[in-house]
Amino acid sequence: MIPLDRAVVARLETHGERFEILVDPDLSVKIRHGEEIDIEDAVAAIFIFENASRAEKSSDESLQKVFQTTDFETIARRIIEKGEIHLTSEQRRHLIEEKRGQVITFIARHAINPQTGLPHPPARIEMAMEEAKVTIDPFKPFDDLVAETMKALRPLIPIRFEELRVAVKIPPEHAAKAYGDIDAFARIEQEEWQKDGSWICVVKIPGGMQQELENLVRKVSKGGGQVRVL
Repeated sequence: MIPLDRAVVARLETHGERFEILVDPDLSVKIRHGEEIDIEDAVAAIFIFENASRAEKSSDESLQKVFQTTDFETIARRIIEKGEIHLTSEQRRHLIEEKRGQVITFIARHAINPQTGLPHPPARIEMAMEEAKVTIDPFKPFDDLVAETMKALRPLIPIRFEELRVAVKIPPEHAAKAYGDIDAFARIEQEEWQKDGSWICVVKIPGGMQQELENLVRKVSKGGGQVRVL
């Protein structure tokens, strides 16, 4: 459980009743987004309250009537997923900044400028988001935030999501080690070992990760690898 001084109230009002629990703001958002987190790690008390500030607990009769159970974990998850999480202004600002950074990073790695075939730098995406007055709701699903942001950016900058097929060739002296590194980085569609021991593969990567792949190939092959977009 978390310390009380870190907890905020999560509240669900339904069926004419109010139910509250004391939760960690960061972990409760992660639970709301579907991450597997133990409920006991995210709460400050294993009680369902009618009014948490007065420590007034909900009756078993009320819990049974509304949730058809008195099991704390089941009810707590429902409150977190369906209710309101009351953040301080500082907590909300922190969550918004964190989620905004995640959206910028994702778009920079997965989208390209179709006019050049190159990714937009994160700073350019951030500037366009500011120009478009994109607002980030930290409680919205991440996919929705990305979709809304992309919709707002398209009138301002040429941008689209795209996957690239890239051919890679690694010389024989580095092929064995490079295999594991490239397999961990990208999705290998085809591969072939040459008679001289060199390794050729075709991988699929998000459009914004081309430079990262080129850097990786250069590193694992000591500059002897080749990369070609198909």
